[in-house]
Amino acid sequence: MHLARVVLGQADIQRALTRISHEILESNKGGSDLVILGIPTRGVALARRIAETIARIEPGASAPAGSLDVTMYRDDLARTRTRTPAPTEVPDDGIDGKTVVLVDDVLYSGRTIRAAFDALNDLGRARAVRLAVLVDRGHREFPIRADFVGKNLPSSKTERISVRLVETDGEDAVVIEGADD
Repeated sequence: MHLARVVLGQADIQRALTRISHEILESNKGGSDLVILGIPTRGVALARRIAETIARIEPGASAPAGSLDVTMYRDDLARTRTRTPAPTEVPDDGIDGKTVVLVDDVLYSGRTIRAAFDALNDLGRARAVRLAVLVDRGHREFPIRADFVGKNLPSSKTERISVRLVETDGEDAVVIEGADD
């Protein structure tokens, strides 16, 4: 039997994304020269929400949202089943000289973000790269730390963290699932 527990609901997720958006603006000293790139699948929806929130907080801020597919940059392609690559969509003026905020749903081993650095390298030279995640669950295999975190959720390696978003799953929730001992 598996136990599932909702740890963040719709209002919690919205509050976390609003806080992350404020923190991004504060650390960047405004909304100029920002590019928000989500890592498919759920990171893209989160990136769009953050970009929309930044535009509401600071009218006139230019923080276009896009996507950065890292599938072919992963170092575990031979060992794990991967999803079909999604398109990478970057603003027309690129990332050169901009602050790029990578957005992902869950930060776990750090392998996805390591792959994202390689993918970004092929797109140009950002002035700075920051990382925003909805959930940081620990268990890093690479020395990677998020700059903006919605919720730190220490978990066991046997537990599964599921982020569900309206755009992909019909609801907003973060659920932790674990086997009943």
